[in-house]
Amino acid sequence: MLVHPDSVAVNRRVFCNRTLNLRSISVIGYDMDYTLVHYNVEEWEGRAYAHMKQRLLEMDWPVAPLEFDKTLVERGLIIDVETGNVVKANRFGYIKMAKHGTQTLEFSKLRKTYARTVIDLSEDRWVFLNTLFSISEACMYAQMVDLLDDGQLPNGIGYRELYSTIRNALDQAHIEGELKREIMSDPERFVELDADTPLTLLDQRKAGKKVILITNSEWEYTKFMMEYAFDPYLPGDMKWRDLFHLVVVSARKPAFFMNRPPIFQVVNDDGLLKPNVGKLQIGGTYLGGHARLVEECFGVDGERILYIGDHIYGDVSVSKSILRWRTALVLREMEREMDTIELDKANSQKIRDMMAQKEALEHEFSEHRLDLLRIKNDYGEHTDADPEVLKKKMADLRTQLQQLDVQIGALVSEDGRTSNPHWGLLMRAGNDKSHLTRQVERYADVYTSRVSNFLGYTPFMYFRSPRGSLPHDPGSARG
Repeated sequence: MLVHPDSVAVNRRVFCNRTLNLRSISVIGYDMDYTLVHYNVEEWEGRAYAHMKQRLLEMDWPVAPLEFDKTLVERGLIIDVETGNVVKANRFGYIKMAKHGTQTLEFSKLRKTYARTVIDLSEDRWVFLNTLFSISEACMYAQMVDLLDDGQLPNGIGYRELYSTIRNALDQAHIEGELKREIMSDPERFVELDADTPLTLLDQRKAGKKVILITNSEWEYTKFMMEYAFDPYLPGDMKWRDLFHLVVVSARKPAFFMNRPPIFQVVNDDGLLKPNVGKLQIGGTYLGGHARLVEECFGVDGERILYIGDHIYGDVSVSKSILRWRTALVLREMEREMDTIELDKANSQKIRDMMAQKEALEHEFSEHRLDLLRIKNDYGEHTDADPEVLKKKMADLRTQLQQLDVQIGALVSEDGRTSNPHWGLLMRAGNDKSHLTRQVERYADVYTSRVSNFLGYTPFMYFRSPRGSLPHDPGSARG
């Protein structure tokens, strides 16, 4: 049964940054991993972690006691390879929280380390956690910083070299295909099925959209996963391959959107390849290539192509920046995020009320302070109050403010912790937007927790962005 968009559960909504009219979209492209096919993060990243750990054990590194903890880090955090810190920044690049290894930096240490630092992701000092695939390596890095500081790792290794070692260990696990073979042998353990996702794509195809798949996974793995996740939920004898007007595997994104490597046709289910000559054929399966070939195949470009993926850089940022494709980002964490916001409503209201009370007390304190200053120096308008009385009032106000700060601090420390006990809400850094939110706003026209959420809006939806708020808007500021 179709539902009205206003009745869609808040944690399953599509959120709009930039107006997007699906009626004007001719081609809808999809990533596969963590987009069309969602994985159990605990299981997938846990096994990736185990593969890294095994390689480090083979190097005689003392990692045997370490265990995977998916809450230790989250997407959108940033690794500082110069200091061994994992940090959370606001939308302006100022660092608001940090852990050195697994230990939270106290505010004084945080300020001393980063007072003059603004994050620029183009610098090789910073590693942005773009995707859920980043969780295992970041968890391992944080734990091994503790080992490095404790003198348990080989001499001469710094925080930057440590990250490179961990990154290489993870790359080996993927290159050798060990992890994917493990998943293919037991997909029930790793894959979280969503019966509505195939129906979403079927609606789009029947509505006249050209539906395409562009994935970095190789053909064998793509074929297996799509058969497992899609075929049982398609009508009649229809198979996953019948949904797509074009399939591109081993795409090597983001290079797929940036460069022009050669493309090969996959000619049978065994993955036999032959060089492609001429334009891509609708209905074909290909390996490699580049985005311009897709545009040429369908005779459209830019604003008429929507690409949906989970990787902020490899799927969304590059396709938007270079090709001006429309973009949608899948952030599975948004379901947990919205649930947490709902649970924390009462707590958030208490914080707002206390902050309003604090502002009033601070203003009263400042008025007394200015009055005392004018009385002492005998200038301007001032009261005839006894300076000692004013000082006593200021001392009382200072005590009240200190007590309020303690109460507010306790509430703030709990705010968003249901989402993540270490870092709080994904899209916030304190009262400000997080650096992740800045990336999402800049590059994703819309974002949502899963592809099947589009079912609640139909393939003809006109997504309209809300009017952006400004500090000077009525009701946005006091004064």
